[in-house]
Amino acid sequence: MRVYNFSAGPSMLPEQVLKIAASEMMDYHGSGQSVMEMSHRSSVYEEIIETCEALLRKAMNIPPEYKVLFLQGGAWSQFAMVPLNLMKKGKADFVVSGMWADKAYKETKKFGQAVCVASSADKNYSYIPTVTPEMLSPDADYLHICWNNTIFGTKWNTIPQANVPVVADMSSSILSEPIDVSKFGLIYAGAQKNMGCAGLTVVIVREDIITEVPANCPSMFNYRNHIENGSMFNTPPTYAIYICKLVLDWLLELGGVDAIYTQNLKKAGLLYSFLESSSLFTDVVNKADRSLMNVTFLVRGEGLDKQFDKEATAAGFINLKGHRLVGGMRASIYNAMPVQGVEALVDLMKDFERRHG
Repeated sequence: MRVYNFSAGPSMLPEQVLKIAASEMMDYHGSGQSVMEMSHRSSVYEEIIETCEALLRKAMNIPPEYKVLFLQGGAWSQFAMVPLNLMKKGKADFVVSGMWADKAYKETKKFGQAVCVASSADKNYSYIPTVTPEMLSPDADYLHICWNNTIFGTKWNTIPQANVPVVADMSSSILSEPIDVSKFGLIYAGAQKNMGCAGLTVVIVREDIITEVPANCPSMFNYRNHIENGSMFNTPPTYAIYICKLVLDWLLELGGVDAIYTQNLKKAGLLYSFLESSSLFTDVVNKADRSLMNVTFLVRGEGLDKQFDKEATAAGFINLKGHRLVGGMRASIYNAMPVQGVEALVDLMKDFERRHG
């Protein structure tokens, strides 16, 4: 039996993708081999990675002056790669709106001056702080934000105005809503939430901001090396890129990012609407900053959060337990989560409230 997987990541994949991957596991398109086995230098694999990039460019309407890189190491590697490549004057501004934004901020301190221009730590990251141009450092190399805060359930709704490149961690929100890529200098995202399986990290970077990379930048962390070698400076995460291609095929068949955004609004609306009307379950973030992907909520009453999680798991609704920094519950409703999954969760919550409210 397939369960409804509300994990924050790795997350559920579309069933269509899993079925295609299963059917092609032993023999990819008559090649007599699995994608897991084939050389990344072979013509059959080159077609996979080139198609994946073309589909991503189409889905996100990526301008030609931006390079797309298929890398490894997750967001953690980007916390170092970004300053190593972008820091020319030795300073970067940060908006610390959650744990991952804070980790990026602290990691950057190893390479230069990181300035926290705004933070929502005062209220346990339950809102997105306001950022105005005068708050930013005039001599910063870039401004870093985390677009969606997976743990705390908040997201940005507007791109902060800055006279420097805006760098965004979009690991838990990429492909979930329309984004004007041209407003960013660099976007990075782990694939294991909306794009595919764990092991792949996608970087979308405007090429003019990385024309001169500091000489002490390690070869593996130099964006230029990956650009000049077509994401094959080293052996890429071949199977994860293949899964990403299948996910992009699925997404574009649905109607692309605009179509999935409409579906995501519906899913989030169903869950938030119930939370607003409930006397037992309660939302924990500022309404204007609610995430479409990660809905955090508490269960009022001693021990009821544990009881709800236990009953939900038994009923086939898994990975709903909230992060330790927030507590309560968290329903991650990424692109692959169907509307009926959220409807079934709301029905489960209503039944639980009737019995325990």
